[in-house]
Amino acid sequence: MSIAIISIITFLPLAGSFLLLFIPGEKKDLHRLIALLFSLITFSLSIVLFIHFDSSKAEPQMVEKSAWLGYGINYHVGIDGLSLLLVLLSTFLFPIAILSGWRYIDQRVKEYHIFLLFLETGIIGVFVSLNLFLFYVFWEVMLIPMYFLIGIWGGPRRIYATIKFVIFTMFGSLLMLVAIFTLYSFYYKATGVYSFEISDLTKLILLPKVQTWLFLAFALAFAIKVPLFPFHTWLPDAHVEAPTAGSVILAAILLKMGVYGFLRLAMPLFPQALAQFTPLLMILSLIGIIYGGCMALIQKDVKSLVAYSSVSHMGLIMLALFALNQEGLEGSILQMINHGLSTGALFLIVGILYERAHTRLIKDYGGVSRQMPVLAAFFLVCMLSSIGLPGLNGFVGEILCLFGVFQSYKIMAYLAVTTVILAAAYLLWMYQRVMHGPIIHEHVRSFKDLNLREILYLAPIVVLMFWIGIYPNFFLRKMDASVNFLLQKIEEKQKYFGLEMEPHKWRLIKPDLSEKEQSNPKENVSRPALAFREIFAGDDKKP
Repeated sequence: MSIAIISIITFLPLAGSFLLLFIPGEKKDLHRLIALLFSLITFSLSIVLFIHFDSSKAEPQMVEKSAWLGYGINYHVGIDGLSLLLVLLSTFLFPIAILSGWRYIDQRVKEYHIFLLFLETGIIGVFVSLNLFLFYVFWEVMLIPMYFLIGIWGGPRRIYATIKFVIFTMFGSLLMLVAIFTLYSFYYKATGVYSFEISDLTKLILLPKVQTWLFLAFALAFAIKVPLFPFHTWLPDAHVEAPTAGSVILAAILLKMGVYGFLRLAMPLFPQALAQFTPLLMILSLIGIIYGGCMALIQKDVKSLVAYSSVSHMGLIMLALFALNQEGLEGSILQMINHGLSTGALFLIVGILYERAHTRLIKDYGGVSRQMPVLAAFFLVCMLSSIGLPGLNGFVGEILCLFGVFQSYKIMAYLAVTTVILAAAYLLWMYQRVMHGPIIHEHVRSFKDLNLREILYLAPIVVLMFWIGIYPNFFLRKMDASVNFLLQKIEEKQKYFGLEMEPHKWRLIKPDLSEKEQSNPKENVSRPALAFREIFAGDDKKP
């Protein structure tokens, strides 16, 4: 496309937030309308992006690159099969998030929508960045609006939740920043060229010990964001205290940034370290599946229950990711979209109930379906989507994830099936206690069913649930080429160090590279890799 559509999609919400600065604070409806309009235009442009995307190409498309700060720091954005659906999910959910707080957010409405639009720019920027420094800038930028959204419009313990969220995220981000500049310096010593370009940095073949430390730094930052057990403790607090829109964005989009970080950076940059830590990461993912489901079973707060369900579902996504086969990676990406839709919808429904009852305790409900039959129908579909009922989106994603894991690690696949069993247990039990039974609490009798605005923002999510569940190829084929290309890159770099991809395990072909092989690496290795080997291999006097 001749227009800079990636930049327009990325910065249009930011332009909307700047426009809101010049509108008087008392014009609340105008703030809401402008924020909604900018988010809808952004979503419309992302649909154009989806239509024009060539699914036969693995490399980034609609690329925009220009010099920015020098020393390899460029403005470089583009989109491929790994990021396309995540951008589409982000732009789809922000108008819905704005509509969800249309009447409930009545204080500081101007600032609320400024932060929402600012957050949208930060999130999209992460998914489209092809320069590592630019990626880190957007990664940090999105933390600022999220801090204020929870800290100002959150619940009674919002300050505690906000500080915990920031400390966890900043700790991981700072370690990642150190690793980024270390990688940057290695590339310069290898080639004499300054570069933060992800495509350049992936050409480096780092020594195993170097890969280990850099991978750990990146992996910790991404594991906190996922969140992977045991780095999950910030998530329930942040979910419970955040306003409805904050919970939706946090669960549906922000958690996916951690998985995307593994896909885009940690896996292709450090393939040997990936092989080394794959068993540990898969075990932690499996623990997260079972632990999150068991914790959800004992929750008394309906929002906290949905939050712990995210820990369980994200564990399955991570488990499939580390299976490192096409089914696993495509299932992981698709399940990120599915989780964003189903869990986002569940948080929206919890928000609707809270606006009417001002309580999230399960015991304070009961018999709600009698007063709100339309809500009960939406709630049922979204809950079944999260469980993975055939015909809905969750089934396709979970089956692909489990197939991928089964090809590589059968025992883990057997244990991972518990995510479906546990999800059915805690979600069906919660639905039964909230929506059915006699009306015990009199305030339930005053509940009014969904209004037109609430139906309008829930209906598109349900439509997508059925669409993906019935015809998933429409979305899956968009990522085929990019997923296969990523797997090929990982395999080639691992074979250079004597690691061979096998269906069930990683195996050393040869324990070490001989002196001859060190001086004459394989012909298909790029010049930066050769230079790096010449500088760093076998010379104790050099770093």
